[in-house]
Amino acid sequence: MLKVDKLNQYYSGSHILRDVSFEASIGKVTTLLGRNGVGKTTLLKVLMGLVPSRTGSISFEGKDLTHAASHERVKAGIGYVPQGREIFPRLTVLENLQMGLATRPGGTPIPERIFEMFPVLKQMLKRRGGDLSGGQQQQLAIGRALAFGPRLLILDEPTEGIQPSIIKDIERAIRTLAAEGNMAILLVEQYYDFAESLADQYLVMERGEIIKRGAGADMAVDGIKELLAV
Repeated sequence: MLKVDKLNQYYSGSHILRDVSFEASIGKVTTLLGRNGVGKTTLLKVLMGLVPSRTGSISFEGKDLTHAASHERVKAGIGYVPQGREIFPRLTVLENLQMGLATRPGGTPIPERIFEMFPVLKQMLKRRGGDLSGGQQQQLAIGRALAFGPRLLILDEPTEGIQPSIIKDIERAIRTLAAEGNMAILLVEQYYDFAESLADQYLVMERGEIIKRGAGADMAVDGIKELLAV
């Protein structure tokens, strides 16, 4: 389980994260929603150690990661799919996937289930990442994060700029991973229907703080879609 307690972060005097607290459980999809600029991506960067927190704590499966370096968080079992994918465009699909095995012993094979979820990656192993479509790059980014077998998968807006058919593939993959019961999933998303279809629990962020939370099944009743309207 991921446990975040009273995280605060500032940037140039601005209070970006305000006492953010939540938990994400193994076998569950925790969906974080909010408009642009409310601090969602900053929160994920703090969770990954890319941005330091001013105060508060982060623990995963009982291990304190508050001050851990990014690579230590990966070793602890956290996989991250950043907004914009950030694959290596000059490396092949195979090489990108192998980068996801950096914390594993040399010669560790790429898990076959990645290709079962995203068959197109197996067909394009020798292609450069930069030659793939946006949707294929997103599948590659998710595959890279899954390669080492994380216990927590963090996804930052995986549907952004993606064609509907691939959104369905990504939705099926997330649902399968959650159903296996071996992984916690933290999904940041603005596409309400996608988030609602997957959420076991939801969090809504506004101006750097969690303003509402509840069961995914209650999102419609709780009026979450209206909260996200511009």
